[in-house]
Amino acid sequence: MRPPLWQPPMDPSAAEQTILRLIKRAKLFVFLRQHRHDLFDEAFQTELGTLYKDSTRGHPPVPPAQLALATILQAYTGASDDEVIEATVMDRRWQLVLDCLDVEHAPFSKGALFTFRQRLIEHDMDRRLIERTVELAAETRAVGSRQLRAALDSSPLWGAGRVEDTYNLLGHALRKALGVIARQQGRGLTEVAVEAQVPLLSGEQSLKAALDCNWDDPAERTAALSQVLVALGAVETLLEQQAAVPEEARSAVGIAATVRDQDVEVLPDNVLQLRRGVAKDRRISVEESEMRHGRKSKSHLFDGYKRHVLRDLDSGLVRAVGITAANAPEASVTDTLLVDLGRQDVQLREIHLDRGYLASDLVRARPEDLTIYCKAWPVRNGDRYAKTSFVLNWEASTIRCPNHVVIPFHPGQTVHFPEDNCQVCPLRERCTTSATGRSVHIHPDERLLQELRARQLTAHGRAKLRERVPVEHALAHMGHWQGHRARYRGTRKNLFDLRRCAVVHNLHAIQHLPAAQAA
Repeated sequence: MRPPLWQPPMDPSAAEQTILRLIKRAKLFVFLRQHRHDLFDEAFQTELGTLYKDSTRGHPPVPPAQLALATILQAYTGASDDEVIEATVMDRRWQLVLDCLDVEHAPFSKGALFTFRQRLIEHDMDRRLIERTVELAAETRAVGSRQLRAALDSSPLWGAGRVEDTYNLLGHALRKALGVIARQQGRGLTEVAVEAQVPLLSGEQSLKAALDCNWDDPAERTAALSQVLVALGAVETLLEQQAAVPEEARSAVGIAATVRDQDVEVLPDNVLQLRRGVAKDRRISVEESEMRHGRKSKSHLFDGYKRHVLRDLDSGLVRAVGITAANAPEASVTDTLLVDLGRQDVQLREIHLDRGYLASDLVRARPEDLTIYCKAWPVRNGDRYAKTSFVLNWEASTIRCPNHVVIPFHPGQTVHFPEDNCQVCPLRERCTTSATGRSVHIHPDERLLQELRARQLTAHGRAKLRERVPVEHALAHMGHWQGHRARYRGTRKNLFDLRRCAVVHNLHAIQHLPAAQAA
């Protein structure tokens, strides 16, 4: 059954006016009470209603506008689902916004809130919440230009899953599989582990305590690893012998096999050892499959995700957000951000970026009227001539060295100056020590990099680079509301969480925008 339109009163009652006067902080409650009818107008409520099937059976659902407001307030306050239900009965600020003043029972259940969140995610309607705040800004504030100046940056988001080393990952996954079998058969974990001939997985003590080895001794570490892998083989055999194996158990054993393949290598004479270095796309948590090792800088390491925010530099609104695994390059998110922007009837004319985004299609496939502002990668070559000492003629596609030797080049390739010229060159000592002559790599977007380097040498260019600072402020605000550790497991759910935090940010930004002039 499609939900009814939510039509709370527009003008605050005397009791509500008293509450409005008493709210000194958390002003978003005040703004939402005053503008909830603008944010959730009839057209948008009808759109939210399409999340529900049109049926004549059952009770009418809770109005989705009311649930959407609760979802926004949940992001604003950091409340859990249980705390949301409690707040609708105990907190007069929540009651003010949700039109349930002095109720004895919550206007909706925890299950209704959870189901609504799932519907938003399934139909990608959490993105529409961001778009609706942008539309509200255009309707009520002085925001109307289609020429967008934006800045894009990222920050770390620690994952919600527990990160473990190889031994504990294997033990955790195998114990999980045995636990599923034990529950299915109504038996204890220890009994199933003994039957499978893997007593070290009995659960009476931790895996490393059960192994009881000297972890500083390489030989004992290798022996312990062999025991764990033997246990993996025994559990795989146990599952093959079962008539009906739950999918959860198969999945857990599959995780253990993945960890073995990525972390263990076999040396000559069948000697096992942990792989040196980190395997590409290494799994680091049993319960959280999408978390990855990442780094914000050489010294700043983290485990989880990256959150990406694209902020309108003129209005302060967040136009689009994205979530990627921590090890994914920044450039991988721009395609989805451009899709989100394409739904907002704006034309991106100026973009301020961190250098990690320079390899994206946003930059490499940019239209001619898009201006890129970014600090260029530094060019270093010690005391010898750097690449910037070579002159590129873009019309003729030639490169000239400091000794005026000219050869052709192609973007994306490495050019090699003739060995004969370099051997007799009077500038050789300042240029190269290679016996085969000097080489210079031409970046696929070298022309842009030249422009960026030239721009940052001027005062005006450096001032333009500083214009990206507001996106760092936006990331700080988002981190305040979302927290530095993910609330959910998985990329999609954390994208939902980031999007509703963007809605909170935009509602704050709208409050500070000048009101639109009446016609």
